[in-house]
Amino acid sequence: MEEAGNVPMSKPSAGKTRTTELAESAWAVVLFCVACGAVAGALLPLLARLLLSLPWAPLKGPAELLTSVPEPALTLGTITAGVLAGLLLGFSAVHDSLSVRVGDTHVTLTIRDGSQEFAREEISALFRDGKQLVVLAPSGMELAREHCGLPWHRLAEALTEHGHTWAEEDPYRAEFRRWVPGTPGLPPGADALLRARARARKDEDSAEETRELRGELLRLGVVVRDEGQRQYWRIVSG
Repeated sequence: MEEAGNVPMSKPSAGKTRTTELAESAWAVVLFCVACGAVAGALLPLLARLLLSLPWAPLKGPAELLTSVPEPALTLGTITAGVLAGLLLGFSAVHDSLSVRVGDTHVTLTIRDGSQEFAREEISALFRDGKQLVVLAPSGMELAREHCGLPWHRLAEALTEHGHTWAEEDPYRAEFRRWVPGTPGLPPGADALLRARARARKDEDSAEETRELRGELLRLGVVVRDEGQRQYWRIVSG
């Protein structure tokens, strides 16, 4: 889905303050999800028949029920269901997509129903960490870390054109240590938060809780980053 969203919309403003806005194409994201849903729906009857042809396979009951529907109603029905599921997924993806407005004096991140605006003097650098955009403060604190589906080269160009610093990697990357339960050197309460966060990350429905726990760790001066299921941490000095 990230590939479908890599269609930037650059909108320089006509006002006194020069700005550039980059956002994923909502139509491209939705159409991509609908197309995937339609293909999945078209393949579902074929997969059900293939499942029934195997000597042993799970879910034969639902497969028999599905294939009992006569054609072409079966294929048309599964395609329609796939399209509707794709629409829902597409609208959800658009709602969760990140847009970035870059100005000479500010950078604004908008995602879901909220925005975060950072003045130039609050930012030391912005960089890519995997699929996430990170905004870094002069103190080393992370101001924001958001999933980003924008073209990275275009985002980097827009930031540098407006005088902001784009880093090729995290300037503090070498300071991160892998977390294991009971790791020494953490502030009081941080280990418990990292334990809770590790549990939350195993549950796909706990993304908001994972996000909140990251915020709690930042309040303790602990920056956390993820690699797979592993958590890495560093202390913000000063």
